[in-house]
Amino acid sequence: MERRVRGKNGVDILVNQDLRELVVEVKRVNDWLMSIKIVVEGYTLKVVSAYAPHMGLDEEVKRRFWEDLDGLVRGIPSTEKLIIGGNFNGHIGRSLGGYDGVHSGFSFGDRNGGCTSLMEYVKAFELVISNSCYPKKAEHLITFRSTVVKT
Repeated sequence: MERRVRGKNGVDILVNQDLRELVVEVKRVNDWLMSIKIVVEGYTLKVVSAYAPHMGLDEEVKRRFWEDLDGLVRGIPSTEKLIIGGNFNGHIGRSLGGYDGVHSGFSFGDRNGGCTSLMEYVKAFELVISNSCYPKKAEHLITFRSTVVKT
């Protein structure tokens, strides 16, 4: 009997109980990626949950993550609407820096190296980083705060 090897990471998608019956597909790609398909009043919505490998992991792991995400998104028909949510382990920063239309600059600090892949990906698929499209109070821009650092 073959045993399934459990990973050490995981992603989830939480769905309102009223929408549960409208979920027509659940696809777990790996520990880093999963998607669900919801059909609502004739519209098909693909929701992807992603957790990008953090900065300390091997470049091969990061490359595989982006390839897997790419394959997942390319497999979605153009008739379906797409939402990708997750933690991409990078800071987009305030500066647009050649990524006009990808984000609106309502962010915190400077872009880090881990975010370049995200920015390129978003640009290639004509997506937008929605939480950067509207102004927020300074305290809402920071998701982690310690005596040493704010991110």
